[in-house]
Amino acid sequence: MTFDIEGTALEVATTRPELLFGVVCVFVNPDDDRYKHLLGKKVKVPLYDFEAPLLADDKVAPEKGSGAVMCATFGDATDVEWVEQHSLPYKKVVLADGRVAADVPFIAGLSVRAARKEIVRLLKEKDLLIRSEKITHVVSVHERCGTEVEIIPSRQWYIDVLSKKEELLAAGDRIDWHPAHMKNRYVTWVENLKWDWCISRQRYFGIPIPVWYCQACGETVFPSVERLPVNPMETPFEGICDCGGREFAPDKAVFDTWATSSITPQLNLYRGREFGIDKGFLPMSMRTQAHEIIRTWAFYTIVKSLYHTGDIPWKETMICGFVLAKPGEKISKSKNNAQLSPQELIRTYSADGIRYWAANARLGTDTFFDIQEMQDSSRRLMTKLWNSSKFVLSHLTDFAPEYQPARLLPVDRWIIARTHEAIQDAAKWLNEYEIGLARKVVDDLFWKDLCDNYIEIVKERLYQPDIHGVEERRSGQHALYYCLLNVLKMYAVYIPHETEYIYLKGFKEFAGTVSIHLTQWPQPVEVDREILAFGETLKGAVAEVRKYKSENSLSMKTELECVRVVGEERFRRWFEETEADFRACTRAQKVVYDLSGATGDFG
Repeated sequence: MTFDIEGTALEVATTRPELLFGVVCVFVNPDDDRYKHLLGKKVKVPLYDFEAPLLADDKVAPEKGSGAVMCATFGDATDVEWVEQHSLPYKKVVLADGRVAADVPFIAGLSVRAARKEIVRLLKEKDLLIRSEKITHVVSVHERCGTEVEIIPSRQWYIDVLSKKEELLAAGDRIDWHPAHMKNRYVTWVENLKWDWCISRQRYFGIPIPVWYCQACGETVFPSVERLPVNPMETPFEGICDCGGREFAPDKAVFDTWATSSITPQLNLYRGREFGIDKGFLPMSMRTQAHEIIRTWAFYTIVKSLYHTGDIPWKETMICGFVLAKPGEKISKSKNNAQLSPQELIRTYSADGIRYWAANARLGTDTFFDIQEMQDSSRRLMTKLWNSSKFVLSHLTDFAPEYQPARLLPVDRWIIARTHEAIQDAAKWLNEYEIGLARKVVDDLFWKDLCDNYIEIVKERLYQPDIHGVEERRSGQHALYYCLLNVLKMYAVYIPHETEYIYLKGFKEFAGTVSIHLTQWPQPVEVDREILAFGETLKGAVAEVRKYKSENSLSMKTELECVRVVGEERFRRWFEETEADFRACTRAQKVVYDLSGATGDFG
């Protein structure tokens, strides 16, 4: 559009023509030779014909548009900065209801978009519009409804954070972030803060701000600590203002959500004192939250903690990802983008099924929601766990956990060692808050080792002690009990209801503890790496037999005349002790060993 400066046309580009009445200045870059001779002069605003100064500011990009930018109150955040830095006046255009103020000529009472169209029409009509282009640019919008946000001056309450940047960065360094790279979001937010924290909101619901204003002098008055909490709109102020005033008006604002949720550590301490928990309560151990509120909930909790206690709120923080409906869009009730409601999902797939599926995500990483994937993985696991538990428990009817077999067969020692290894690996990942990686450890133990291999290898020994020996069966019972019980303990983190049911039905009488959720994982022990290596060799041999039968369209129950096992000499004794189980599992009439030292070749 065309502004006038001493009879010369000045081209100014804008995306907010409806704010022409609010223009308080036109800015150019101080190094732009086109405008140096005009600095300090007055420009006439089109349509409204009032004058505004032409000033210089480094923020103006000479190559963008015409290099001349109008500053209106308020088109964007840069206008706010300019008004403050250059002590410019404020001219009201847009009101809190989203319409143009009544004293603005041409467009009074119109919505912002309608006012924009009307101003463009008038500029064209008066031949003041040079050209109009469609562009794509970034604007601030409301998170839920997508409406553009307008900047409107109002009276608000603030907490000072700008002067605390160094303290806030130091506090972030004292907290262990999981995953570690999420700390960068906190640091970036603190380093780029431009405003103090506005803690007041003009909403219908919220915690009232306990403040009144003297009707005589406007001074702010506060209640005594003993009177808190108090709603100033329901309770009058008791006292006299320093000016002698006795009439007070309540503040009608409420606290920002984050201003109250940010004191959760202090609220927990307050509740803890009722139970005698006080010393050493703060800093708390850990906060878990999603990554998009690092800049709000995590940041503001750290702010309030520093102000209230002078210390960090928690020692560690676990940052989770979103479950996404589609790329870049989290599942949201307001967007109605979920395939099923949480209640429907629970009714259809169970709380355990949803919990197990959700636990598969990497920490801090978003996950796409797929009902079919949840159905396949969760239902399959829960069905397998139920069926394998029924099988194991059917072989523990005469089991006594206090009776230790005279010796354990090698394959039984292997599954116990694998259980120890899985417990330690899962604990390691859980201590790092990597719930998904810990779940994978348990899945591998349960599916690949316990179900796919161990149970199949020892099945006949459990069914036929008259052939394989009573003590040999007890060895298998001991290993099955130990392994499945600890699988249940590890899965209890993910599927609490089914594991509890199985435990109460079959393991409580052996373990004694009233609930699986009150049991403890075994203490770490040194894992026998030799027996683990033997187990992998044995698994490989079984896998090769299965592969051979599958490729030759043979039933897994088909008998084979001879199976050759290739491995290392150090495993000979263990293979010989396991031969009866191996032959029963593979249906091999004869087993020969090639233990010359080669590995990985089974036939």
